[in-house]
Amino acid sequence: MIVITGATGQLGRLVIASLLKTTPASNIVAAVRNVDKAKELTDLGVQVRYADYNQPASWDAALAGASKVLLISSSEVGQRFAQHKTVIDAAKRANIKLFAYTSLLHADTSPLALAAEHVATEQYLANANLPFVLLRHGWYTENYTVALGASIAHGALYGCASDGKIASASRADYAQADATVLTSENQAGKVYELAGDYAYTLTELAAEVSQQTGKPINYINLAEQEYQAVLVNVGLPEAFAQLIADSDTGASKGALYDNSQQLSQLIGRATTPLKESVAAAI
Repeated sequence: MIVITGATGQLGRLVIASLLKTTPASNIVAAVRNVDKAKELTDLGVQVRYADYNQPASWDAALAGASKVLLISSSEVGQRFAQHKTVIDAAKRANIKLFAYTSLLHADTSPLALAAEHVATEQYLANANLPFVLLRHGWYTENYTVALGASIAHGALYGCASDGKIASASRADYAQADATVLTSENQAGKVYELAGDYAYTLTELAAEVSQQTGKPINYINLAEQEYQAVLVNVGLPEAFAQLIADSDTGASKGALYDNSQQLSQLIGRATTPLKESVAAAI
């Protein structure tokens, strides 16, 4: 059996959808904090089990009988490492045969503040005496397209990434790669640097939006603190705004770029082009 954590999240649902193409639903376990939110997975025949980061014993039941686990990194920045540690410890007790973790692109050298908890998790895994594989995810294109409505309304796309190249891919692309690794042999010990085939700057993103909407959209590059202030002004919490701005600055330093094409090699096709993601968003 394969256990997927965060199974009702945006990525988790897509991983399960991809697994269902090759794996019987009865061999897939969705580990969730809110079982009620997983009804559609239950209807598909997926096993739904309760698991809470704050209830370590719940993970013993969630992982019972499993051979593989995909730990999708927690969304609670600042609490991630402690939460990940809970799952890793339970996996050790369950003698899991392959532990997969969705880390961050080039986590060990990344300048992004987000990298710290990923690195800590990777290091803990390395010392846990568990067979593991690292799925280092680059940026999701949806990180940018989710906010295009505001950019179109104001005729401007703000950021602080300068001319940094962003090799993003869709969540569905990453989910398919994760599922591929989970259903392939001899994956323990591997590290995948996963990024999109098509890199772009935020200026190029703004130009693509302009072309598709017929409205002039300009990219306005700000200093990091200025961009952070813009994000706070539109309602984002201070800490989250700081992380987004930090990530854009990281992009300006090449942190969101990779041209190894390991992602497209895993999924057996090119990653989703920016044009398609923009079209879907607008």
